[in-house]
Amino acid sequence: MNPALVLCSHGTADPAGQEVIRRVAAAVRRAAHPFEVHESVVDVEDHRLGGVLADLRRPAVVVPLLLSGGFHLHHDITEAVADHPAAVVARPLGPEPALAALGARRLHDIGATHDDVVVLAGSGSSDPRALQDVDSAAALLRAHWGGTVRVGHLGRFGTPAAEVVAAARQDGARRIVVASYLLAPGYFQNTLLAVGADLVTAPLLSASPDHEVVDLVVRRFERAARTLSWEPPSTFDSAATG
Repeated sequence: MNPALVLCSHGTADPAGQEVIRRVAAAVRRAAHPFEVHESVVDVEDHRLGGVLADLRRPAVVVPLLLSGGFHLHHDITEAVADHPAAVVARPLGPEPALAALGARRLHDIGATHDDVVVLAGSGSSDPRALQDVDSAAALLRAHWGGTVRVGHLGRFGTPAAEVVAAARQDGARRIVVASYLLAPGYFQNTLLAVGADLVTAPLLSASPDHEVVDLVVRRFERAARTLSWEPPSTFDSAATG
């Protein structure tokens, strides 16, 4: 019995963000054929991970469409997976050299140069592991980009991206470019437009999913699937009736 690949994103009320995730799922479905691919979220939308897993009668690999190992990974996703008789969680997508290369391409796309001060802006988190992941992502981008890369955060935790931009301005930066370390359009991406930078990159996911992201999802799935062990199908029958 082949395992299912269950994509799990944060969830968003933004229609553009929802469409981007649907297109990523469609691209992954083509790349991962013949494995089943399902979509799920941890917040905002209705198709929550726990419910998606409860409807599956086969082993499952949950691939987080998340860029760091914060609260949603270590609590929401882990708890949902624990209720399934044969499911495992793959690593989140980031930090990852392939995403740093994609981030550098986003910088090139908007005309950034190595004379600019780049601020990598990611979601803040109460989990120190997530903040460390954003720092690691900045180091990877710095290695790919070759210029100055500072780190800022969105949300209630970490150093606010607006403060980092303001400090760079006070330091005499000629131009400041925010590198969005977000996956899809939505509230946080819109917030980046108001932090005072001269330019802001698009999020890492696009309406036409880049092959780096699709390949990364499939690699995460394949590696995690090797760790799966499960009982015969009767395991799922008893879980459904117990």
